[in-house]
Amino acid sequence: MVSAKVIQNRIRKGSLIFALWTFIGLAFSSQVYLYRANSSSPVTWKFALEHSLADWYLFALLSIPALWLARRFHFDRCHWPRQFAIHLLASAAFSVVWMAARTLLEEWLQQSTESHIAFRVAFTHALAATFFFNFLIYWAIVSVSHSIEYYRKYQERELRTAELEAGLAQARLQALQMQLNPHFLFNTLHSISSLMHKDVEAADRMISRFGDLLRLALENTDAHEVPLRQELDFLKSYLEIEQTRFGDRLSVRMDIAPETLDARVPNLVLQPLVENAIQHGIEPHARPGHIELRARRENGELLLEVSDNGDGLPDNGSTIGGIGVSNTRARLQQLYGDAHRFEFSNGGQGGLLVSVVIPFRQLT
Repeated sequence: MVSAKVIQNRIRKGSLIFALWTFIGLAFSSQVYLYRANSSSPVTWKFALEHSLADWYLFALLSIPALWLARRFHFDRCHWPRQFAIHLLASAAFSVVWMAARTLLEEWLQQSTESHIAFRVAFTHALAATFFFNFLIYWAIVSVSHSIEYYRKYQERELRTAELEAGLAQARLQALQMQLNPHFLFNTLHSISSLMHKDVEAADRMISRFGDLLRLALENTDAHEVPLRQELDFLKSYLEIEQTRFGDRLSVRMDIAPETLDARVPNLVLQPLVENAIQHGIEPHARPGHIELRARRENGELLLEVSDNGDGLPDNGSTIGGIGVSNTRARLQQLYGDAHRFEFSNGGQGGLLVSVVIPFRQLT
């Protein structure tokens, strides 16, 4: 059963086609009236409208089978000679049928006048005057149909390409996230195991915090972007484990602008950066370590910064970070393309500064 939406679309399309043929008929009727007005046999507007609209409404009627043939025998590389021959015969038949119908209509229009012309004479006159014009009208209809069909297929190909690219990007993001989740979980387990033989009570507290962390991680496995407040909640659970491990050696300060809490950020974007700061800036030293996290909005962008008081960038120019950092870099590229920045630099007071700049977008 045809749905109401399909019927509505067909009515809209039919009305548009009818309006197009009417416009052409009106344009030709104006031309006929103005041309005959300066000749020895002027005509009325009624005469010009009747004859021009009759011509083009017949074309409109015959365009229905012409469009069907155009769709049925669409030109392609393999069978174009056969399709060309079919359309050549169809165009001749189109012209002859139009002339016959137009002659009959003209007889009907003139039946109340004295200037009656026999069908054979009128048809012969139409054959000489309009055969090739009608022939060209058929090919114009076929050309328009083919152009619309090619454009439609082009749009479909573009849509399929976009869908495939989106699906591929989604698959890549999913793979990156699946890579990241086990990475930080294994690292956390390693931290717990390293403390197990030194401080059993502290290790027990870490296991309890680890359960909460694991629950939060599993709840958002499929989410590629989360509100910043949710990302901070996860980070706080992770930091509780690390602060149990390092004690007074680790202090963390957060400077988060309130308007950024509902901003969309990549899931698990901060944890690898903080983990990197702990591993390279805090853990190798006996002195107290300090990590600072900042978030603010600047010119329609969200700026996230993680800094530590470690050694900063290596003097030999080697790359900082392991799987977590490289994974974060790849996910940022997949999610934002060139609309993001991911930079490492030395902090103003020493240590390493990691900056992430992404478009500021809020979750609704």
